[in-house]
Amino acid sequence: MIIRSVKLTQEEKEGFMREALLEAKKAEIMGEVPIGAVVVLDGEIIGRGHNVRETSQDATTHAEMIAIRDANRHVKSWRLEKAQLFVTLEPCPMCSGGILLSRIDQVFYGAKDPKGGAAGSLMNLLQDMRFNHSCYVETGILEEECGSILTNFFKKIRQEKKAKKG
Repeated sequence: MIIRSVKLTQEEKEGFMREALLEAKKAEIMGEVPIGAVVVLDGEIIGRGHNVRETSQDATTHAEMIAIRDANRHVKSWRLEKAQLFVTLEPCPMCSGGILLSRIDQVFYGAKDPKGGAAGSLMNLLQDMRFNHSCYVETGILEEECGSILTNFFKKIRQEKKAKKG
């Protein structure tokens, strides 16, 4: 069993997830799928990101990838050992790869992604012991809020499409 470096209280986890939700709301305002992420080290947010795939027309600009890049710049290293990532939606395979390669220690996410999740839903890349790094993963942090921001976003998109048709 791997013993992780930091133990967070439920209150701390929820506080950092609320920061990730603020990032998701920034994406929503831009018309992007509302997903947000923050990277935390020693109790301080060192990286922030939200989905900007449509705006950037870059498939790699997921919230987690942007937050990881921001954190790398902050610590001036590609290694984010002892860091935690909080993300509103379960990471996809690409983001899980970025998490593993950056050596993030712990991942906390809100809503599961049954169609694309690679941290427990479709597969669990983050805890696959065949890789040279693995992460502690915890799901369900503010799950209802994280899920509802996505559900409401897609509901609104469907309503707008329906209104245009007729």
